[in-house]
Amino acid sequence: MGDLPEVVLLDFWVSPFGLRCRVALAEKGVAYEYREQDLLNKSELLLRSNPVHKKIPVLLHGGRAICESLVIVQYIDEAWPDTAPLLPRDDPYARAQARFWADYIDKKTRLWKLKGKVQEQAKKDMIEVFTTLESELGDKPYFGGDNFGFVDIALVPFTCRFFAYEKLGGFSIEENCPKIVAWAKLCKERESVAKVLPDPDKVFEFIQFLQSKFGAK
Repeated sequence: MGDLPEVVLLDFWVSPFGLRCRVALAEKGVAYEYREQDLLNKSELLLRSNPVHKKIPVLLHGGRAICESLVIVQYIDEAWPDTAPLLPRDDPYARAQARFWADYIDKKTRLWKLKGKVQEQAKKDMIEVFTTLESELGDKPYFGGDNFGFVDIALVPFTCRFFAYEKLGGFSIEENCPKIVAWAKLCKERESVAKVLPDPDKVFEFIQFLQSKFGAK
């Protein structure tokens, strides 16, 4: 793929899936080149790197492409194993549980694409998802216990959308799911999260822009 740096991330600034990769890379202390993508005019590099789905994020490591955010995060954990393990090293059951909950988040985030006027059912669905995640979190600081890890990385990018969800839906996430909000605040104290997540106001402005450009659904 030409003279690329050793590690390159093809991404879009507000993508929660790309944010997962950026948090993981920051946790590991991996230096990389960030290449912002125009999703309405996709680059040849993106199309060549992900010919199946033609989507971001894509991680290029030594010229080889890795696609799909959770696959990328697992690859990052394995490719740079000596720092900040994201999945438990010596417990296959704990790894399986972490993958289960990350997959649950991936599937349920489809409910969170709030477009136009939010219906009561959409809010109920979202609260139900967060309530389920609260039960899994319990009284632990992070989903993996004392260590920030795979499930936290899967979920934390969506926290910068909480403000937009509340504005569009006219409800309070904290009133319904206080443990999730407390967890989100704890995560944002980490440098890897704080320096990567975009400002919630700008995220809300971007969602409003999309609604004005493409219409509400």
